Amino acid sequence: MKTKPAAEIAEFLRPIAEEVGVEIVDVVFDQRKNALTVTIDREGGVDLIVCEKFHRAIDGPLDELDPTYGAPYTLNCSSCGLDRPFKTARDFERHMGEKVEIKFYAPIGGKKYCEGELCGFDGENVTVREGTEERTFPLAKCAKVSLYIEV
Repeated sequence: MKTKPAAEIAEFLRPIAEEVGVEIVDVVFDQRKNALTVTIDREGGVDLIVCEKFHRAIDGPLDELDPTYGAPYTLNCSSCGLDRPFKTARDFERHMGEKVEIKFYAPIGGKKYCEGELCGFDGENVTVREGTEERTFPLAKCAKVSLYIEV
């Protein structure tokens, strides 16, 4: 099925998201399920009420945009989830000062895992504070950077 680019859909929805008080984090069309999923976030998190409010706000305008050129699809609105990997510079900015975990593709300094306070990101490198020590890792060597979830 032919669909409009995710970036175009996100840009179209951005003003509506701002009115609702959320930020669009990701837009994905799943060809197998014919489903358009818009992932949102906001300060303090997203609950079911916020997802429903945003869903209702974008449903009509999306019909006008016609992201699937007339083909039927299912619209899903979703929160990021606590364990979602950071994908954009905005993700890193949003969580600066918070505890994160980093999983590496291959061991760095004998470890494939690191956790600490996120204290820097320049687009190519991630800096975390482990106790009193700051360590910087190339983003290209990080398989996943996400919030640390204490169990």
